[in-house]
Amino acid sequence: MDDIDKLIINLLQKGFPICESPYRQVAGQIGITEDALLSRLQTLLDDGVLSRFGPMYHAEQMGGALTLAALKVPEERFDEVSEIVNSFPEVAHNYARNHTLNMWFVLATERPEQVESVIELIERHTGLMVYNMPKIREYYVGLQLEA
Repeated sequence: MDDIDKLIINLLQKGFPICESPYRQVAGQIGITEDALLSRLQTLLDDGVLSRFGPMYHAEQMGGALTLAALKVPEERFDEVSEIVNSFPEVAHNYARNHTLNMWFVLATERPEQVESVIELIERHTGLMVYNMPKIREYYVGLQLEA
């Protein structure tokens, strides 16, 4: 990752322009071509530097739901269970934790009633109990990571 990649990451965390040619506008701010920007973003994704690039939606305001969930996964099954959990399109993020509940993930569904059905499917496919921890109150942190 070079200085231009770092600049791209830092700049795009602050927002993405809503206009006819957003990538061209961002590329202009950085001093590169639109094609170079798109190529660099793809390389960052391919290399695993970025896990995803896209908008974040407020699921509840769109009629959907979000919940934080966790599993207690035997170490010898961690990779297998991670693959199962990640196969669900509703799983937005999945994290390994140094805790009794060692796998934490966020579910994002189109409708609130889907949360329970996805949890039941994950339990059925993994044979493990899912601990559902729905949001009680929302806080805005405004996290930005400096590349």
